[in-house]
Amino acid sequence: MRPVMLCNLCPRHCGVDRDVSQGYCMSPNIIKLARAALHFWEEPCISGTKGSGTVFFCGCNLRCVYCQNSEISGGGAGIPMSDEDVMRTFDRLIEKGAHNLNLVTPTHYADSVARILEKYHSPVPIVYNCGGYESVETLKRLEGLVDIYLPDFKYADSALAAEYSHAPDYFERASEAIKEMNRQVGVLKLDSDGIAERGLIIRHLVLPGAVSNTKKVLRWIKENLPEGTVVSLMSQYTPYAKAAEHPPLDRRISKYEYEIALDAMIDLGFDNGYVQSRRSAQKDFIPDFQSHEGLL
Repeated sequence: MRPVMLCNLCPRHCGVDRDVSQGYCMSPNIIKLARAALHFWEEPCISGTKGSGTVFFCGCNLRCVYCQNSEISGGGAGIPMSDEDVMRTFDRLIEKGAHNLNLVTPTHYADSVARILEKYHSPVPIVYNCGGYESVETLKRLEGLVDIYLPDFKYADSALAAEYSHAPDYFERASEAIKEMNRQVGVLKLDSDGIAERGLIIRHLVLPGAVSNTKKVLRWIKENLPEGTVVSLMSQYTPYAKAAEHPPLDRRISKYEYEIALDAMIDLGFDNGYVQSRRSAQKDFIPDFQSHEGLL
């Protein structure tokens, strides 16, 4: 008889056997990937001049009503990949000159990711690019395997987290997870070319009608993490997926809203971070997942 592995990788604690059924992430036990390609629209220290080797995992442990990757986050899309397939995918990205291997939404495959990274010994930094809704216990299994943590910190407002991502405990789980990420990798370190080598970058997407949430997130970061912690304050929100059913998510953020968010960042004394042009709020920046680029 095969051993039964009940999944508790994320804060959902579904406790399902993913070999025979699926939990909240709608994902099987075997890794499913949607795309693997050089990406040039991440933070400058991640994309650099050669591109970030982004590997998009299918499925997600959140249900963000505005998800720009909703085409793959439901778990049904993608191509099943063995450990060896994943490592060959990594090899191809590195051969193309990728500055790093950027694992996008890997949370629900964290055990498989850890197993692969223990075997792979990447010559470039490993980026763990996640939604922030993480289990500290799972993150500890990744210690020494991940070089750069790139989490979202979506909400300090539990009501918004419940309505928009079906995760009322998001703030509690994300705040403790980000503290653990900081413990592991510390403040961001760049090489002589300005490319990230190790450390933490926290992303926050400013949502329409939710500037007060942004202020709370920024204040928590300032009060709980070391000086020099890097924040990427994003203006790229684009109404997508089921956003139209949740006003004011049916519109982009205004110039005024983003200016308020920037002022809050400055007033809190952040002197190390990234901001975005509002031109980034376009669907043209969403990758093509139908082609399964880099996987076939």
